[in-house]
Amino acid sequence: MRRLILEEPVSSAALWSRRLGIFGLALGGISIGLSRLGSLDIASILAVFGAAILMSLIALLLAGAAAVVIWKTGRRGTGALICGAFLAFVLLAWPGYLTVQAVRLPIINDVSTDLVDPPTYFNSARADAARKGVRHETIPAESRDAQRRAYPDVQPIVLDLDADEAWALVGKAVESRGWTIVQQQPPGGRSGLGHIDAFDKSLIMGFADDVTIRLRPLAGQTRIDVRSASRWGRHDFGSNARRIQRFAQELQAQLDQR
Repeated sequence: MRRLILEEPVSSAALWSRRLGIFGLALGGISIGLSRLGSLDIASILAVFGAAILMSLIALLLAGAAAVVIWKTGRRGTGALICGAFLAFVLLAWPGYLTVQAVRLPIINDVSTDLVDPPTYFNSARADAARKGVRHETIPAESRDAQRRAYPDVQPIVLDLDADEAWALVGKAVESRGWTIVQQQPPGGRSGLGHIDAFDKSLIMGFADDVTIRLRPLAGQTRIDVRSASRWGRHDFGSNARRIQRFAQELQAQLDQR
């Protein structure tokens, strides 16, 4: 006599967790691709990525529900819930990190090594076009105070080099960091100052942030001030301060190679 062996049904919550995890991750990848290609405006890109986050959160909740159901009823679907939870965590890792940074750091989006007289950006038509019409005005007093408390190590860079040598070194550092130069003016003229405007792109979304570098000749030295400002958003999550710090490290590395 043949015996019919009935398998336990698969948890529908586990299956939907996996489906939404895949969909959320795909949607997140599409939004990143569109952002880096510049195919959509920032608001639309963030809306698509927000939908991806929502899908991943639902996938995570369904994975939790599926775990409870499987534990209590013995239904199948453990692999599906693990897959859904894993894919959700993959997508949510970066927004989760930004959330921690948002809580930990002040709401500022413009950081400078000189808070008394911050470097200004070129206001030419060429520079304006490269920044897509975004203007970075004077840093508000409250933002300067917040920066002093949050980033006390963001300070002017002083090199024991004359202005021409420092200019060449700064150029190498900018190139090494992968920044795109918008406009530049070597030291000299009536002010004696050197000036470089450039922009850098964020690692994941490819959002552009603007950087300006000012070189001020001193007696046997050159003072370098850097300002980094986000084009969009009130909170930079610490990216502008990190950019300046890494540039200073790159300058030191270039100096050590001389």
